[in-house]
Amino acid sequence: MTDLSAFPITRKWPAQHPERLQLYSLPTPNGVKVSIMLEEIGLAYEPHKVSFDNDDQLSPEFISLSANNKIPAILDPNGPGGQPLPLFESGAILQYLAEKSGQLLSQDPATRYQTLQWLMFQMGGIGPMFGQVGFFHFFAGKEYEDKRPRDRYVNESKRLLGVLDRHLQGREWMVDEYSIADIAIFPWVRNLVERYNARELVGFDAFKEVQRVLATFLERPAVQRGLKIPG
Repeated sequence: MTDLSAFPITRKWPAQHPERLQLYSLPTPNGVKVSIMLEEIGLAYEPHKVSFDNDDQLSPEFISLSANNKIPAILDPNGPGGQPLPLFESGAILQYLAEKSGQLLSQDPATRYQTLQWLMFQMGGIGPMFGQVGFFHFFAGKEYEDKRPRDRYVNESKRLLGVLDRHLQGREWMVDEYSIADIAIFPWVRNLVERYNARELVGFDAFKEVQRVLATFLERPAVQRGLKIPG
């Protein structure tokens, strides 16, 4: 039987199925990237909820696995060489799971790097900018009288949506086929318009190609399951 007792995180979140990949997460845009990916590739896993209300992400046990105290994080009992692998950062986890499963990341070198290019685009641009719109428009920052910070991030989010919209013209997905690039990007687009209530603020109705692909993304059964995990 797999023994994960050497990892402090298992003391706070005991593994009922230690032979399965352990997921520590919450249904945020970054969190659902990994649950959607796991649902898409069909890899057995055990989800654990990291409650922000209880500051679970600041606990020593969680930080022992995720040094940046951010979700999601995983502990794969069957990592490289058959050894357990702890991993944090959603983009790194997506790439790892794609390589582990041989799915959703092309083996063709050109397509592979184009996929990674759009993964980095989400991590460096869409995530930080859309997140700031959420703070200044929906969360505590909405009370700030000075709207210049909000407008700065709104304008940059509009620009990023324009980049996506132009790229998606004539394409079904971000690259030739559905990939980790789509799994990274579209939970954030969904969050911007549905959770942050920023549809009108960013003029989302003007980005027809993004709307089209988002709708297709949300129709996928694995996406619908992953968006609710961990419950």
